[in-house]
Amino acid sequence: QVQLVESGGGLVQPGGSLRLSCAASGIIFSIYAMGWYRQTPGQQRELVAGITTGGYTNYADSVKGRFTISRDNAKKTVYLQMNSLKPEDTAVYYCTRGSYSGTDYSPGYWGRGTVVTVSS
Repeated sequence: QVQLVESGGGLVQPGGSLRLSCAASGIIFSIYAMGWYRQTPGQQRELVAGITTGGYTNYADSVKGRFTISRDNAKKTVYLQMNSLKPEDTAVYYCTRGSYSGTDYSPGYWGRGTVVTVSS
């Protein structure tokens, strides 16, 4: 059974940093692209960052230069390092297992999410 378990969310002040982790089980992690989405109340989920099996990454314009996605295939874990956080980054962040078509990432399986709140 596939499981994606996010951790690392919490409350942080503007300008601060957080690192989200997503531990995968029940899949051959190394053969899948992975991605992070986020959602705020009343809004659709948006792709924050994706990473291919080979390490190619893409980011939403709103987080470029501040967020970094990475993966550790030995640990079956994908990370999202978030720096210079802004109040508008407040959201539920979801880990996904997915695939790429060209440079476009599509999610196929979702974790349950972790809450990030950026506030003073």
